[in-house]
Amino acid sequence: MSFYQYHVFFCTNERQQGEQCCEQCNATAIRNYAKDRIKQLGLAGPGNVRINTAGCLDRCELGPVIVVYPEEVWYTYLDREDVDEIISEHLINGRVVRRLII
Repeated sequence: MSFYQYHVFFCTNERQQGEQCCEQCNATAIRNYAKDRIKQLGLAGPGNVRINTAGCLDRCELGPVIVVYPEEVWYTYLDREDVDEIISEHLINGRVVRRLII
């Protein structure tokens, strides 16, 4: 059994010399938003949801990247609304958000 029901990794990598990277898309700010939102909803902690920073997940060309375990679902997002949808659909209701899968 997993320690967390869902473990969510946000790539916040910043590459040098202008190469495409998740941080160019405000990944750290969006990750902080997701972490705060999970806490507000009472979903943070053991047995529930953990939001983490990840180094490079090596899929930067696909936009900012999130991976949700244990299902190993890879998402991209444009804004807070996309992250809210991932939270409500996947992390609360257990439904994959197909339109954001990469």
